[in-house]
Amino acid sequence: MFTIYGIKNCDTVKKALNFLDNKKIKYTFVDFKKTPPSEVDIKRWQKSFGGLPVNKSGPTYRKYKEEFESLSEARQIQFIQTQTSMIKRPILEHKGKTLCFGFDPERYSELVADYVKDI
Repeated sequence: MFTIYGIKNCDTVKKALNFLDNKKIKYTFVDFKKTPPSEVDIKRWQKSFGGLPVNKSGPTYRKYKEEFESLSEARQIQFIQTQTSMIKRPILEHKGKTLCFGFDPERYSELVADYVKDI
């Protein structure tokens, strides 16, 4: 089963959820506003993302950029946990493996085709 992380009212997350619903793909949705990510989650995404999973083009990052960039990595992780709108979303995972950040219908089609046999 897939797990998709994001914020329910985010347009990009809505597109991803609609895509999965239309393909009748089972998933669990984790809403950052109700369940903030753990340090373990962020470090897992960091490893897959090649850096902290921050949407540097988003308004939340731009608002807190100076403060965020001045922090140690440990404090940045804590900051992300409280300012979850900074996280690049949605994040799609399958069995604990991070597959994709953001939403691209073509990429999701490829991923679903690769993993649907396991569902």
